Amino acid sequence: MTGTALIVGAGSGISAAFARLLHGHGYRLILAARKPADLSDLCAETKARAIACDATDESEVASLFAAADREFGGLDVVLYNPSYRTRGPIAELDPEEVRKSLMVSAFGGFLVGQAAARRMLKQGHGAILFTGASASVKGYAQSAPFAMGKFALRGLAQSMARELHPKGVHVAHFVIDGGVRDDARRRIEKPGDPPDSMLDPAAIAETYLAVVNQPRSAWSWEIELRPWVEKF
Repeated sequence: MTGTALIVGAGSGISAAFARLLHGHGYRLILAARKPADLSDLCAETKARAIACDATDESEVASLFAAADREFGGLDVVLYNPSYRTRGPIAELDPEEVRKSLMVSAFGGFLVGQAAARRMLKQGHGAILFTGASASVKGYAQSAPFAMGKFALRGLAQSMARELHPKGVHVAHFVIDGGVRDDARRRIEKPGDPPDSMLDPAAIAETYLAVVNQPRSAWSWEIELRPWVEKF
């Protein structure tokens, strides 16, 4: 398998696992992040090119996709992975922090999704993926900004799927309902926890790629993933 892919919001965890999996299947990669220097090891491992991009900035997103046009001439897969959360009682939330949460989780998804759609509609194929969270479908106490952003991202994905699926462009949203293991950030199971009580990013990546490879007669627009011990 060969192809081209752009991962926006690349870092450790899900995006790194997906980059490794795509590389293993012959994909050429561009990884975009606010701090691309942090991706040097991952780029060496996956032969990817790292590009600085603030996904909430229209001009930076345009430059990112222009670079992908020059590098690849077309994109088969685009993953939007950034998110930002701020927590606190509703009466005490900082409006600027709330604005940032909405911009990163939702508006950036729109900018990247729009840029990807424009290109994939012309070529008649492609997959646009969005990483969601428990907060995409459940609003938790003292977590309103994250839920607002993730609910909006889910709505964007559903609307895009309804519009673009009949035109040959696959859009999918993933509800990551549980904690994701991340050794780089020391997000791992604690002593006494059941085995596999956190989502393995490599397993998540396998599901992402399985969705990319779905026959168009049976496309998913949303997949919900949770570890076996997670409460519904």
